Amino acid sequence: EVQLVESGGGLVQPGGSLRLSCAASGFTFSSYAMSWVRQAPGKGLERVSTIGSAGVSKRYADSVKGRFTISRDNAKNTLYLQMNSLKPEDTAVYYCNTRDTWGQGTQVTVSS
Repeated sequence: EVQLVESGGGLVQPGGSLRLSCAASGFTFSSYAMSWVRQAPGKGLERVSTIGSAGVSKRYADSVKGRFTISRDNAKNTLYLQMNSLKPEDTAVYYCNTRDTWGQGTQVTVSS
């Protein structure tokens, strides 16, 4: 069974940091590009960042460029998103995604 399981979300103050993780199973993780996608309350999906299968190619939405870093560990079948200098507008459910497979999401709330 193909599965993506996110973790690491929570409540953090503005300016704080969080590290999200996504554990993948049921497919050859190292063969696929992976993405983090978020959905803020009342808004549509936003692709935050994408990383190539080898972890070399990385792309970021303008809204997070310079603050978020995507990475992956193909030996551990795990995708990461390091989020620094968090802002209230980063509040959203964050999903791990590859092709048509989605995780259940992890809530990130940035508030004082």
